[in-house]
Amino acid sequence: MKLKNNIFTALLLTIGFILHQITPGILGGMKFDFLLSFIFISIFLNSTFRNTMLTALLGGILSAMTTTFPGGQIPNLIDKLVTCLILFIIIKGIQHFKLNSFIVALISGLGTFISGTTFLISALLITGLPVPLKVLMITVVLPTILINGVGTAFLYGIIKRALKLSGVTVDNFNA
Repeated sequence: MKLKNNIFTALLLTIGFILHQITPGILGGMKFDFLLSFIFISIFLNSTFRNTMLTALLGGILSAMTTTFPGGQIPNLIDKLVTCLILFIIIKGIQHFKLNSFIVALISGLGTFISGTTFLISALLITGLPVPLKVLMITVVLPTILINGVGTAFLYGIIKRALKLSGVTVDNFNA
């Protein structure tokens, strides 16, 4: 993996980290995970297995550092690894299609669902949940699916256009 690809991934995750950090916690200490949008964009733009694992690990660590969920550090690492691996497989499976806003939003929504579900189930098994799983799925995960799906599609378009206009190349760039 080239250094510029690592730097680009780190830059995307830094932006997502800042947004994740300033997002207030809601019901039961849960917060919308805007870092996911930038994790997904990193994988869309550089869909190599190495970048996927780097993104999952760094994203999990950054999420764990900012979690407001009691005992949410380990579930954050688990959910990012599981989500990134599944999305990597999905993105490789549709690699022959051009990624448009609809596909990006759909995959991002699915990734958010996988991430939220994995996080909540692993948190339930490791530390317990402050409120019932169903309540957290309805009040946190479902709204985040919509926000991340639309937001990721919007941000992906902007970042893809900025890369083309600036002449910056990312290996395995999926334009």
